[in-house]
Amino acid sequence: MSGETINLEINNRTLSIEISKIGRQADGSAYLRYGDTIMFVSATSKKEMKEPKPFLPLIVDYRENTYAAGKIPGGFFKRQGRPSEREILVSRLIDRPIRSLFPDGYFFDTQIVALLLSADLENEPDTLGIIGASAALYFSDIPFTTPIGAVKVGYVNNTFVINPTVKQLEESPLNMVVVGTEEGIVVIEAGATEIEEEKIIEGISLAQETILQIIKAQKDLYEKLQIKKREFLVNEVDQKKFEKIDKEISSGLKDAIQIRTKKDREQAIQKILDSLIDPIPEENEDEIRETREIFFQVQKKIVRDLIINQGKRIDGRSFEDIRPISIEVGMLPRTHGSALFTRGETQCLATVTLGTFEDVQRLDGIGEEGEKRFMLHYNFPPFSVGEVAFMRGPGRREIGHGALAEKSILHSIPTDEEVFPYTIRIVSDILESNGSSSMASVCGGVLSLMDAGVPLSMIIAGIAIGLVHEDDRYVLLTDIAGLEDHLGDMDLKVAGTEKGITAIQMDLKIPSIPIQVLKEGLLKAKNARMKVLVKMKEALPEPRPDISPYAPRIINLMINPEKVGEVIGPGGKIIKKIIAQTKTKIEIEEGGKITIASSDSEAVEKAKQMIREITVEAEVGKVYTGKIVRLEEYGGFVEILPNLVGLLHISEIARHRIRDIRDVLKMGQTVRVKVLAIDEDNKIKLSKKVLEPNSNRPSEDYQNKQKKSPFDQNRYNKNKF
Repeated sequence: MSGETINLEINNRTLSIEISKIGRQADGSAYLRYGDTIMFVSATSKKEMKEPKPFLPLIVDYRENTYAAGKIPGGFFKRQGRPSEREILVSRLIDRPIRSLFPDGYFFDTQIVALLLSADLENEPDTLGIIGASAALYFSDIPFTTPIGAVKVGYVNNTFVINPTVKQLEESPLNMVVVGTEEGIVVIEAGATEIEEEKIIEGISLAQETILQIIKAQKDLYEKLQIKKREFLVNEVDQKKFEKIDKEISSGLKDAIQIRTKKDREQAIQKILDSLIDPIPEENEDEIRETREIFFQVQKKIVRDLIINQGKRIDGRSFEDIRPISIEVGMLPRTHGSALFTRGETQCLATVTLGTFEDVQRLDGIGEEGEKRFMLHYNFPPFSVGEVAFMRGPGRREIGHGALAEKSILHSIPTDEEVFPYTIRIVSDILESNGSSSMASVCGGVLSLMDAGVPLSMIIAGIAIGLVHEDDRYVLLTDIAGLEDHLGDMDLKVAGTEKGITAIQMDLKIPSIPIQVLKEGLLKAKNARMKVLVKMKEALPEPRPDISPYAPRIINLMINPEKVGEVIGPGGKIIKKIIAQTKTKIEIEEGGKITIASSDSEAVEKAKQMIREITVEAEVGKVYTGKIVRLEEYGGFVEILPNLVGLLHISEIARHRIRDIRDVLKMGQTVRVKVLAIDEDNKIKLSKKVLEPNSNRPSEDYQNKQKKSPFDQNRYNKNKF
């Protein structure tokens, strides 16, 4: 099988999917093109298991080759290294929809590799990776039989756009990826600027139409190729053993599951598991593994039965209840802003640091040149879930959760650097976790920003909605706890304001959900979000009027761009001197913008004054008091401002004729002058006579000097005779 191609028209561009064109040693591969953006995706799965696993070991790796956009990697090393945060986020986006679509019991090591080969910087590649993964798996012998489609949705000029260009997305208040099957929606990833729930549903419904076209094209080619899927054995548990253990532990496990506090509940559950495992000899690894799996299935059955059939949650809440919320702001005196947000047994300590222009994050990815002034970093230490582990760098989970919280808050951050010229970094440290720590990071992050005095344009809160589904019945759960997330079918995270949504992330453990169920989930999230916002505003109604005294002070100056060289000086001599004397940070831009930053406000003012003295300019028509710094036969040079000298021509000194300039001006003399003109070379023409009373009579001092002039005395005597 080689060279089989699918072609679809989506938003006036052709989506091309060519099967097994390259990478034919993989189990399946797809070569996709949309515009001039080209993606290659491979799927490979082992046919044997070294040891049985109770889960699918799926690895997804997405890489953006810099050559795809005609770039060489920046920095010292020119070879591409570990994946960037963007690559990790796209890897997760590809992973999430396909993971739930593998058949039950397929636990063979499987890897998806997606390589961006060409980037036109107009058509984003993330949805191509999802479609490519679907095609590579579907057209292989790997037992993946549910193809998916993915599109991006924008909203430009009050109209939804499928697969908008990068330029259109810059103008769109909505950037949403929708992934679906024939039956419904699988994954949603969205960032927005207060978009109403009804609009979101409208956009998803429109996206589903194109998704169905992508799926149909795959299914049509699949039928033509007559692909045979590999067979595999499912390691099913012994039904008699399941019934025996179920009968033995169900009553006690049900009581343990309903213990309100997580720590006590986990201890009680572990005690029951230990009672099953301890009698088994250590060398009977298969029996221990099977017993653990049966225990998990019994636990899952009990939790879901409580919710679906008995209308009970494990902690006694109703389906709409939010766990108790407590908030403490400003608890850390030396940080620029801080907040401790606790919801039930999930606790987030969020801190804000306000930095200067030197602290921006430089971006050097494909299509990411520039700077980033706002960032949120999420940490999940092992003690937060009572575990012991090495503290290492952030993993994919930490990067994903941090990116979601950052996206949720992003549109509230002031964009005008003249109003708020700070680089902002939030750190979310999860101190305790029992469900939806990313949404706790949103709430804690916003509160810490308000505590830091950041003038937010909107107040944002986040909540997670869960789902338990059995046959034709389902229950939506507000503010899911950890066990409900682990044993449930959906994790729908929604952040937003009183007016609308700012971010959505939905993941499923079932193949799909209908749009109607998703709509109900978004409405439940809205109701819950309003309650959380009330609690947040009770703790801190609005951003503090001033920033922390420990935060740097930043001011912006605009000078004549032609004066930039004078501020810098030869070899940077002048600016280095100012920085050394004031101990400030100074950035100079070509357009004449100068930014001064320091934690000492007096130092900022001193640096500002020094720059003003260098760059100050005279104004035509303005009167100055200056000092004579040089005399020539044709006039005197007056320093009217520091380092700013103008010419007072001999004809502009007085209303009468002056024979010798030294008769009326002396070095160091102070004079009042008016600026008459400034020419193209910035030469300043001054006048003193326009400030004198309008009289043609020479001054008495001048008359006395004239009498003493030998030349004039001789002229008088000559005329007399």
